[in-house]
Amino acid sequence: MRIAPLADVKARLSAYVDECESKGPVVITRNGKAVAVLLAPQDDDDLERLILARSPRFQALLEKSRQSIAAGEGLTEEEFWQAVSERTEEPSKYNAAH
Repeated sequence: MRIAPLADVKARLSAYVDECESKGPVVITRNGKAVAVLLAPQDDDDLERLILARSPRFQALLEKSRQSIAAGEGLTEEEFWQAVSERTEEPSKYNAAH
C-alpha cells in the first residue's frame, strides 16, 4: 500500500491507477490526512461488495434485518431456501407480481 498526496495523484492519475492495479491500494492524502483510497476491484463481484459496504441505505437494511432476526421474526434457513427455490423456479410469476 502506498501513500500519496492528492496533488501528485491529480497530476499523475493514470500512473496511480496502473499502480493500484498491480501493487494494491493507494491512500490519498490532503495536508497529511487520508481523504481517499484508490483501489482496483478484482472483478464485478468485488466492485459490488465495495459499493454495498459503503452504502448507508444497504447498511440500514442489514441492520433492520438483524434486528428482525434477533426478535425472532426472520425465516428459518429451511424457509429461506424454500422461498428462494420457489422464486427461481417461477421467475415470470414473481416478476409479474413485483
